[in-house]
Amino acid sequence: MSLANSLSLVLSPPHPAGKPFIYGGAGVAVLGGMLLGSWLFWLGVAFTLFCLYFFRDPKRVPPQERDLVIAPADGKVVLVGPAIPPAELEMGEAPRWRVAIFLSVLDVHVNYAPVQGRVSRIAYRPGTFIDASLEKASTENERNALRFDLADGRQLACVQIAGLVARRIVCTAREGDQFLAGDRFGIIRFGSRTDVYLPEGVRPRVLVGQTMIGGETVLADLAATEGAG
Repeated sequence: MSLANSLSLVLSPPHPAGKPFIYGGAGVAVLGGMLLGSWLFWLGVAFTLFCLYFFRDPKRVPPQERDLVIAPADGKVVLVGPAIPPAELEMGEAPRWRVAIFLSVLDVHVNYAPVQGRVSRIAYRPGTFIDASLEKASTENERNALRFDLADGRQLACVQIAGLVARRIVCTAREGDQFLAGDRFGIIRFGSRTDVYLPEGVRPRVLVGQTMIGGETVLADLAATEGAG
């Protein structure tokens, strides 16, 4: 990554969900500087700078091909394998390929629509806050699941999962909304995971350990089904 691209990433405008934290940190800095001493001023400054970095919302350029599934979040792939989608999405009990992306506190935490399609169901489920990199986080942690209906009738699931530090899942999508691949639909605050359950018969093109760029990295090709060719 070039220096210009690195600076652009770090200095990106913040996501709206981060503004209360940024304003709060700035307020603490002002209050500390005026009334309570330098230690509170510097604490407020440090918190404000951290929030500006954490909630950065860089511009992303998704691939133009319509038959691609793209990464819904930045981070590292921690799981690739068959799994049953969350029951609350009513997508059946047949396992399908799942790709799980773990977001560290240093990653961009904005979520992007992985496909072009209609959000036909959104289901929130409370839960625990164990380490999001663990397998059982998919079933035990707090989560918000979205079902996308594709134009050809197939379905894909995208699940926002809270992590060890995260305590707030933000989803701006509503049932019935139409999305293009790469459109923003939410953010998870302070560490998390995002799972994608691919349409039946579609196999992922990524491996455990790969680094994802949300809104840009290709996860799968919808036109290349298992057994084809």
